[in-house]
Amino acid sequence: MTRDVLLLVEKCSHCFSYYDLESGERTASIALPEFPHEFVVDSRQDFAYIGHYGVETSGHLGQGGTSIFQINIRERRLERTINIAPFNRLHGLQIDNLDRLYALSEDRAQLVVLDHPATDVAPRRAVPTGGIKSHLFALTRDGQTAYSMNLLSHTVTKVRPYDATFSPVACSPGEKPEGYALSEDEKTLYVTCRWSNTLCAIDTDTMQVKRSAPSRDDATRLYLSRDGRLIVTNYGERSLSIVDPETLQEIAHIPMQARAIALSLHPTKPLALVSQDNDQLGYFNLTTLCFDRWISTQREPDVSRVVRL
Repeated sequence: MTRDVLLLVEKCSHCFSYYDLESGERTASIALPEFPHEFVVDSRQDFAYIGHYGVETSGHLGQGGTSIFQINIRERRLERTINIAPFNRLHGLQIDNLDRLYALSEDRAQLVVLDHPATDVAPRRAVPTGGIKSHLFALTRDGQTAYSMNLLSHTVTKVRPYDATFSPVACSPGEKPEGYALSEDEKTLYVTCRWSNTLCAIDTDTMQVKRSAPSRDDATRLYLSRDGRLIVTNYGERSLSIVDPETLQEIAHIPMQARAIALSLHPTKPLALVSQDNDQLGYFNLTTLCFDRWISTQREPDVSRVVRL
């Protein structure tokens, strides 16, 4: 019998863990080198790929890691480690509809591509982001266009991973852009600017800001739910905001007891799984806009994903 399983990076416990979604019980953990961060899962749910950031947060100094960890999801083991040095401080990860893997080197501000990540032992290509301290990025479904969030140049840049002759196109939406969500039609990129305390909607064709609105304190991550609403994690405010994508106005505010680090959406249910910095993970009901329950995790739960195993 298959069950919903929550895959979770616990970055300060330095592991990748499995939780039974119904019971909340942790059923397995795979030890990893210090401070793994973002991860993605391929379309067949055979493998998860985890970037080795190698430092605790973007504010910590250090060379960081140069590896991508390939996890065999069903066998619950580390399949292999792909070293892609000199690309280091690997943070943002994405996978396209052809299962090509994209990894962002924050230190080098370069986007790296593994066309066949299940077997590749080195990158197939890389392009510069045109920004500084490139932390996260959005990717179109076909992998042809990426939008990099550059923390120190305070820019969002548009790049073409498969066209190295394309010069990055920059937009300055505000200070310290980090969170992002790409609209379903891929024509609008929504961005949080942490130091400006603003939300922005960027036209992906022109790379111009179409709309901007105030956010709550230190809006960090941004997600697009299936019903079209935006979900914002307010790190400084210790809350969630539900935002209208047309106006960028808040339509609901949900106070929390701790800071939300990351969030994932259940693939079929109106449910968001919210990681908090008090080593708790909340089950947030997108219908009632209330937390139904909490489970305890190991140290610093981060990115998660629900799979059916």
